[in-house]
Amino acid sequence: MSKIQAMITGVGAFLPEYVLNNDELCKMVDTTDEWIMTRIGIKERRIIKEKGEGTSFLGERAVKQLLEKTNTSPDEIDLVICATVTPDMPFPATASIIADKVGIKNAFHFDVNAGCSGFLYALITASQYVQSGNYRKVIVVGAEKMSSIVDYTDRTTCPLFGDAGAAIMLEPGTDGFGIQDYIARSDGMGRKHLHMKAGGSCIPASHESVDERLHYIYQEGQAVFKHAVSKMADVSVEIMERNNLSHNDIAWLVPHQANMRIIEATAKRMGLVPEKVMINIEKYGNTTAATIPLCLWEWEKQLKKGDNLILSAFGAGFTWGTIYLKWAYDGDKY
Repeated sequence: MSKIQAMITGVGAFLPEYVLNNDELCKMVDTTDEWIMTRIGIKERRIIKEKGEGTSFLGERAVKQLLEKTNTSPDEIDLVICATVTPDMPFPATASIIADKVGIKNAFHFDVNAGCSGFLYALITASQYVQSGNYRKVIVVGAEKMSSIVDYTDRTTCPLFGDAGAAIMLEPGTDGFGIQDYIARSDGMGRKHLHMKAGGSCIPASHESVDERLHYIYQEGQAVFKHAVSKMADVSVEIMERNNLSHNDIAWLVPHQANMRIIEATAKRMGLVPEKVMINIEKYGNTTAATIPLCLWEWEKQLKKGDNLILSAFGAGFTWGTIYLKWAYDGDKY
């Protein structure tokens, strides 16, 4: 019997209409377009403006587009996993809310929280269900309303993040396409460098925690950058070496979109020319768990069946990892 592999068979995404560009951001906080572009590489980001809408608002629309593109009925879906650090609420899972909104009734669902590595972790997890042979159609969503936890008085973090949602369909195949290999790693020491101080069980929400602005992203930028540059590049090179891949074998690097310098360092270590690297950070910023599937969605029409892709990310925790996959369809069919 041929080995079952998990293949991506479709991609959907949704971006809020409102564009927060650097010119407007500079009126909100003491920064400049030059400072942001030089250090991060972000020109604008999308922000949810609809009142009362959270991450499921983004995920729902991405999944609806995915179902329509792949001509899939909600009743056919076996599992929904949502990667997010900005759930609609502590419980129930945002995956469950998304599933309910799109009419998925025959599946089970749960969330994965692994910071900016969340989509990779969720995709690896979902692939195990598919490879078991018991699950035929699995949806993995990466969605974030990062604007809900960004302090727009903090010039070091507020330029970084945007809102977006993207989703992929995962199905079994036996023809050699799909996920070939993966590496996933974590080191809990990183928690002190990147976290949100309040809102959990250690420091529940209170008037004091709100007044002290503890419900926003806290990041020690230099420490995070140092670890991200080395770890993301290390695992990307490692997965190439253990699968005997040279830079000529790679069609695309699909990196997490956190910082242009991190992306460039990873590509350089892999020996890849810029033309082989998916980059949209300038337009959307860091959408955390949504960045990688958002890249796949934007580049879908350029992807060819059999293309070798390396997906790579680094996030809070610290978490990091990489996936080597063979693309399963010609993207221009949609």
